[in-house]
Amino acid sequence: MLFYVICGAVLLADQAAKWAVRTHMHLGETVPGIGPYLHFTYYENAGAAFSLFQGYGRYFAIIAAIFVAAVLIYRRKGKLKGRLLDAASGFMVGGAIGNGIDRALYGRVTDFLVFGGGGGILNLADLAINLGWLLGLMYLVRAEYRERRLYRSRW
Repeated sequence: MLFYVICGAVLLADQAAKWAVRTHMHLGETVPGIGPYLHFTYYENAGAAFSLFQGYGRYFAIIAAIFVAAVLIYRRKGKLKGRLLDAASGFMVGGAIGNGIDRALYGRVTDFLVFGGGGGILNLADLAINLGWLLGLMYLVRAEYRERRLYRSRW
């Protein structure tokens, strides 16, 4: 259940935020946020992360669909178990669907979050995907720690 709640919340928040940006900002417009730490700039990315592969946005919608299908298949087979993996996969799938919807409908993704001194522009789906990867990494580290502890207790 946690997987579906997180996935749905990410998808709704992402799409609502993108709708608000597309409705209330002009392309290229910047709005101040929280001091020097965050501001909002409306950008349309027709490529992948870091604006790579511009013009191939619709192909990344296909990749997102394949990723979502793979996660759902692994969940159905019982390969992704536990609250940490539920949360990780929920964030990643919600983000992938959010960006996939933009790519399928518009051929590009609406980005608007600029943190710190710049270096990239993101949206809520991107943040969710990054958080999902971080939680997945935490799961792997925890699993390795438990395995080593179990191995040591046998000796």
